[in-house]
Amino acid sequence: MSNPEETLRYFATYAGLATVKMVILGPMTAFYRLKDETFANEEDYALSTKKDRRPVFNHPRIERIRRCNLNDLENIVPFVIIGGLFAVYSGAPLTTIIWHYRIFVGSRFLHCIAYLLPLPQPIRALCYGVGLSTNLSMAIRLLSNVWQL
Repeated sequence: MSNPEETLRYFATYAGLATVKMVILGPMTAFYRLKDETFANEEDYALSTKKDRRPVFNHPRIERIRRCNLNDLENIVPFVIIGGLFAVYSGAPLTTIIWHYRIFVGSRFLHCIAYLLPLPQPIRALCYGVGLSTNLSMAIRLLSNVWQL
């Protein structure tokens, strides 16, 4: 069994990296809204010199960033919950735990790159599948250990 303190240090590192990547997408959205003067709310046009002040909900680059951010929320939040419990209760060796974290975080960074560039499918779908599989693997191992299945 691994040392919980050391395991939590690795968890904090990888959860922090994934969370920072996710958080950066918010300011990135704001940057492109300001740069392109494309706002979703009428009152935000106070920051604009544009004559046409109708809200824009379909700006391709901004919507791509927003969808990437939503996908992160659907995957990184469960990772933080499952990964934290996995660090403490999985009973797995430290190397197994670290590799789960590395694979998940790597898949999310690659997914973000594939989403924002965009790269051709199935690259993004594979990255998503790897991250999802990693979360499921941790959850199954965690539950198996907790309930001694």
